[in-house]
Amino acid sequence: MPATVLSAALLGIDAYRIDVEVDTERQLPTFTVVGLPDGTVRESRERVMAAVRNAGYPWPRRRITVNLAPADVRKEGSALDLPIAVGILVASGQVDAVRLAEFVLLGELSLDGRLRPIRGALSVALGLQQQGIRGLILPASNAQEAAMAGGLVVYGVQTLTEAVELLEGSVRLRPHVATDEAPEPLAAHEVDFADVRGQAHAKRALEVAAAGGHNLLLIGPPGSGKTMLARRLPTILPDLTRSEALLTTRIHSAAGVLPPHRALVHRRPFRAPHHTISDAGMTGGGSVPRPGEVSLAHHGVLFLDELLEFRRHVVEALRQPLEDRVIRISRAAVSVTFPADFMLVAATNPCPCGYQGDPTHDCTCDPGAIQRYRARLSGPLLDRIDLHVEVPAARYQDLVCREPGEASAAVRARVNAARARQWERYRDQAGVLSNSSMPSRLLRQCCPLEPAAESLLARAIDGLSLSARAYDRILKVARTIADLDEAEVMASTHVAEAIQYRSLDRCTAALPAV
Repeated sequence: MPATVLSAALLGIDAYRIDVEVDTERQLPTFTVVGLPDGTVRESRERVMAAVRNAGYPWPRRRITVNLAPADVRKEGSALDLPIAVGILVASGQVDAVRLAEFVLLGELSLDGRLRPIRGALSVALGLQQQGIRGLILPASNAQEAAMAGGLVVYGVQTLTEAVELLEGSVRLRPHVATDEAPEPLAAHEVDFADVRGQAHAKRALEVAAAGGHNLLLIGPPGSGKTMLARRLPTILPDLTRSEALLTTRIHSAAGVLPPHRALVHRRPFRAPHHTISDAGMTGGGSVPRPGEVSLAHHGVLFLDELLEFRRHVVEALRQPLEDRVIRISRAAVSVTFPADFMLVAATNPCPCGYQGDPTHDCTCDPGAIQRYRARLSGPLLDRIDLHVEVPAARYQDLVCREPGEASAAVRARVNAARARQWERYRDQAGVLSNSSMPSRLLRQCCPLEPAAESLLARAIDGLSLSARAYDRILKVARTIADLDEAEVMASTHVAEAIQYRSLDRCTAALPAV
């Protein structure tokens, strides 16, 4: 008699329902899986056969056909092992699963019948809520993650036998109840802003970037502290909200990079890919698309060290996600959209040898080499970076100073206060969480200027020949600086500081006198 087991799979970071239909016939023993399975699903035949036998059930000597519906969507992953095994046991009459229709089943089987963890448990749980399904059986190691969705009866099981006994009603297990997790403990060598000596201008720029969610480019010679500064940015960012943590966890779980024994991502991601990364690794891809670095950095920081060493087409692929805060990946059979709302922080040398403008070293680069080097960063991408900050080599007096700098906790308090002002300002604007995501239609309403500030901005725009996008970004940065000063109207000092963060624009023109 045919049996149907409910299961689910991922498409991007979203889950969709799969009906695992199993039919057995008294013919020559075969085992066939249809319904567009990928290689991992096709290999489940060997895992399922070994797991069923080692769990103490005889393997039915019949023709077994497994259909994964809907049959026009490609299925990938190993989470269908458990529903296939249960379906075979029910269809062959070995198990009377009276509660089968109440649950969705997920799990990868080991050869001895134990269940291994799967990807995307949280996405599946959230998707089931929307479809009105209230029961979920999956590996015990994924139970806490799935329970975080709330509103579901989640059972975590260790073995195939335990899942079968639960479906038969012969044992009663307690549903898993989500518990609040403490954030990951800080490492003993946790970085802090207090470690940075000197570089007051760069630290101020990072504070402004964190307060408004702005993109940042650090420019300076080797050893000036660009990477050191960037790696301390997460220590001054606000905590993830509950909704941000859920979405970030969904992305990391779908990509298979969720930390072990953690149900939620509590700290803002910091992704630092190597400059040899491919465009698919950066933006996501594959025959069944998976998240790339821009999505794994969602609600966090994407740090590109040695920016101009990245392949140009990889860097240019960041244009669309920086503007739209999502990344759309289209393939012949499927199109998916991944979240990509991240802060871009990049570091680069001013020239190939790295020492142009450094008073302590001679630059060995000719003008043509410098021009070709800088041409790797296109104007449209540069326009999307709000702050261009020069990081000079540290002075000896700063390096030997014994007095620690300002700690991250103090900077973070100011950042949190500025973000609170922004959340209050944009509470009625869907999708606007910070000044960097403020749409152009709100600029006049949210960025009131004093007359002197307006005059200064007009002269700067004309003198530097800035684009309309650069004008918008100067206003947004000035709005953030005013928020840090707890000022509602933006003064000339706020605008002047925002303008001086466009250092690459000022390389080609002189700023008019105030």
